[in-house]
Amino acid sequence: MARHIEPVCRLCRREGSKLFLKGSRCLSSKCAISKRETIPGQHGPNSKGKRAKPSDYAVQLREKQKVRRIYGVLETQFRRYFREATRSRGVTGAELLILLERRLDNVIYRAGFSPSRAGARQLVAHAHFNVNGHPMDVPSYLVKPGDKITVRESSRKLGYWTQLSSEKDSPSTPAWLMADRGNLVTEVRVLPKRDEIDVLVKEQLVVEYYSR
Repeated sequence: MARHIEPVCRLCRREGSKLFLKGSRCLSSKCAISKRETIPGQHGPNSKGKRAKPSDYAVQLREKQKVRRIYGVLETQFRRYFREATRSRGVTGAELLILLERRLDNVIYRAGFSPSRAGARQLVAHAHFNVNGHPMDVPSYLVKPGDKITVRESSRKLGYWTQLSSEKDSPSTPAWLMADRGNLVTEVRVLPKRDEIDVLVKEQLVVEYYSR
């Protein structure tokens, strides 16, 4: 499984916005983009201290990269999601985000079982979960309404899960999910709608990028 091994805070700085790739750190004063808003590397602001006005293509590319990096998927995989979204009956951009939200690693993150999608992806890859009673270690698995996701019995005795199940404060869970952190269970009630996905992106720009 390919993964990004460089500092992920550079990705936020490159996109010029918080992508929430490091959980609670992104909400603290340690957030890199709060300290330095310029893009990383030698291609930062020009000699006058201002960025050149980006072209329409550049704007579309950056929005596509932002969505891809938020969900942690590679380009080839992202293109497959886009092709599947174009075959659906709904609005292509919204259907693309719904597909990404249905990924198992994202559901684990949304349920509050991990502070970040990268952490959730690692938990899934290490086979800590059952889906409908069957072991599942594929982060890209697409859930459907009625799917029940539980932490495996062999994993529940680990310190990470015992601490998580005992925590009183839990993050808010989207309405399309049911999450019981005490029993380490989450269930997919329905598929999410676009207005239930709190990702600040302009998905229409992604559609325009692939429609060139």
